[in-house]
Amino acid sequence: MTNEPFIHYLLQFGSLNSQQIELINASTTLKSYRTGDYFIQAGKTSTEIGFILSGIFRVCYYDSDGNEITRYFIDERNFIADLNSFNTGIPSTEYVQAVTDSEVLILTKPAMENLSKTIMIWDALMGKIIVKALAEKVAKVSLMIPQDASRRYAFFLENFPGLANRVPLQYIAAYIGVTKSSLSRLRSNKPKKTDR
Repeated sequence: MTNEPFIHYLLQFGSLNSQQIELINASTTLKSYRTGDYFIQAGKTSTEIGFILSGIFRVCYYDSDGNEITRYFIDERNFIADLNSFNTGIPSTEYVQAVTDSEVLILTKPAMENLSKTIMIWDALMGKIIVKALAEKVAKVSLMIPQDASRRYAFFLENFPGLANRVPLQYIAAYIGVTKSSLSRLRSNKPKKTDR
């Protein structure tokens, strides 16, 4: 069943009976994204929360000079959302873009409100998930601290194991703040140490 990874993920944070699981399954829709498609665009209000079944997204924005900055990546078995925009109705300030073809389970705002009213532990469950996601986000947001490029690349490999060969070079380069050619040199000089 398509929703199985999603239900399995939710069950890490609380117990759900078969009726509740049925309701959750009925509340989601499956959406496909092609490489380059946006899940969220800056300037638009976010009305959906997604759970990535397959694929990788990146969170990015443009700085005052018009440079595209990749803040971090989100892969399978994780939520994608702009909770601030979703909850308050204010336009998003960032883009969330598919960097690979992706399959995402979607929960709309009305679906979330209905689950909140119908499943007693839903809000507590979501609260735990948000706390975990925020902690992970803080760890993974690109820290443009004064470190050399090789250390920043090591930071990427450590925080996103398994993504180095799945994410296009230009996005990794944008994340660690180097040019694509500098990243190519880093990759060829770097001994492969993080194959787990």
